[in-house]
Amino acid sequence: MPTVDLVADLGESFGAYTMGNDAQLLDLLTSANVACGFHAGDPRVMDATVRACVERGVSIGAHPSFPDLVGFGRRAMDLTENEVRTDVLYQLGALSAFTRAHGVRITHLAPHGRLGNLVVTRHDYARAIADAVQAFDPTLVILSQEGEMAAVARERGLRMAMVGVVDRAYEDDGTLVPRSEPDAVLTDPDEVTRRTVRMVTEGVIASRNGRDVPIKADCVQLHGDGPAALQLAARIRGELQTAGVRLAPLDKILDVPAA
Repeated sequence: MPTVDLVADLGESFGAYTMGNDAQLLDLLTSANVACGFHAGDPRVMDATVRACVERGVSIGAHPSFPDLVGFGRRAMDLTENEVRTDVLYQLGALSAFTRAHGVRITHLAPHGRLGNLVVTRHDYARAIADAVQAFDPTLVILSQEGEMAAVARERGLRMAMVGVVDRAYEDDGTLVPRSEPDAVLTDPDEVTRRTVRMVTEGVIASRNGRDVPIKADCVQLHGDGPAALQLAARIRGELQTAGVRLAPLDKILDVPAA
């Protein structure tokens, strides 16, 4: 029986601006990537998000980003390796203050947006993430796709989890189609659900050119923003369970040490 973690990006509201349907989405998840203030989130949002995760038994991961609040972390920034390392450490520290206050720990780290894309292809950025994790807590699980980040993590003996993004188009090499290109984001709920179940149960996903690409998905990335996002997330969860998939957080799948 395959087992997968259902994860989504949460805590991305900021000040008076609300993004996503965190409260409702949390009832469908086993883990959450929590924004750490650089692309979204603020101290009040982080505190409330961590509290809500704890109340529902949802595992908490850090979702660090480039310091790009205006661009929501989706713009490329030409930072040095040391800047990436220290920025990620800073964000881990911020989130850990709230997890500690609520009596839990951070279980994983998922780089956000453009940073998350670049760690797949840039060795220096992947190395920076690995350095930050090793300095902060080497038991953290790093969420990414196959590429530089996975290679560096395995080389250093760090924990890796492969993430499958359900509503994004893939290239033939298994990387995501950039958001700037047409049809990069998939909107047909039937197609997204079908691709998700196949990804988890068969270990393949169709590229935008129609080629079946091998993919390992320890986590399925859901989204809570958009008019029909909650319905789609609930449908994906239901279809996975119908297909015999067990849902569990990463600390149960990968045997991460408990707090």
